[in-house]
Amino acid sequence: MGTPWVSIIAGSTAVFSAVATGGAWLAARRANATADAVARIERDRWHADLLPQFSVRIEMGEGDRATLSVRLVGLLPLCHLDEIRVEVAQSDDMDYTSRLAGGPTEEQVAAQVWGPLRFVPGSVGADRNGHTVVPFALAVGRGRPFALERTRSPLWWDGNDREERWRDKWLNLPMRLVLTCRREGFEPWTVPYEVDVPEVPRVRFVG
Repeated sequence: MGTPWVSIIAGSTAVFSAVATGGAWLAARRANATADAVARIERDRWHADLLPQFSVRIEMGEGDRATLSVRLVGLLPLCHLDEIRVEVAQSDDMDYTSRLAGGPTEEQVAAQVWGPLRFVPGSVGADRNGHTVVPFALAVGRGRPFALERTRSPLWWDGNDREERWRDKWLNLPMRLVLTCRREGFEPWTVPYEVDVPEVPRVRFVG
């Protein structure tokens, strides 16, 4: 007995309907993926356009002390930042990891501030090694001062002139900072800064 044409037509219609449904689902999925990609690009662009802008400067004081001024100058649409974390970064690109037996440990190397200045430990919530301060909030147009001091040579350096050699090592190099900024509703921003260190003339007494 032959297959009725009605059954053939019904079966073919079901197949075509399934194919059409699958094609529509695939097209919708691709459209959603495209929309998500466009939205992500727009979010990333908006995030980049709102990169916080700072005015950062150092003013040397008496002796080995200095003041770091961090001022949020923009962008105006930000209005404020909920949290700013300021961290002292290494001022050069050297690798100070010791590979010699009896040399400094990784913890000792990490604890040392490798640069000309650090936060005064214990001041304004600075950590014990002077790497960073307690995070703080700022409105656009406002700033915060922080106490700085010259770094000291590592304990494993030898020689009576080690402090002088240490200071010469960082002469004319900037203080590097990394500012991590947070605002509710946005991904964090990471803003690196290099701040020139005013050099105070040395006084040498000749007997």
